[in-house]
Amino acid sequence: MTRKRIMVIDDSVSLREVVGISLRSAGYEVTEACDGQDALSKLNGSRFHLMICDVNMPVMDGISFVREVKQLPRHRFVPIIMLTTESRESRKAEGQLAGAKAWVVKPFRPDQMLQAVAKLILP
Repeated sequence: MTRKRIMVIDDSVSLREVVGISLRSAGYEVTEACDGQDALSKLNGSRFHLMICDVNMPVMDGISFVREVKQLPRHRFVPIIMLTTESRESRKAEGQLAGAKAWVVKPFRPDQMLQAVAKLILP
């Protein structure tokens, strides 16, 4: 069986490591990116089953990334979880409008994140 591929996009190296360890230990294949622009460059024809993205990042923020990725036919239906310190309802609404499927506020519990991943991951 092919492992499910998840991209983790966050400007914090330590957060990418924590999320990556949790996902890999649950059997997922993980690709990491440091911002939205880096993530777009790493899509290069690969299929991802899910993306986990921070909101506030340099170069290209998470909501701009979601808008961009939803314009790409190959990735239009890939579910995206926003993992962020941002808890304002206006930002959540903006993320949802852009196409994000879930909003998880940091600090998070790895088991909570893995449950969200399991619910949303594409077959």
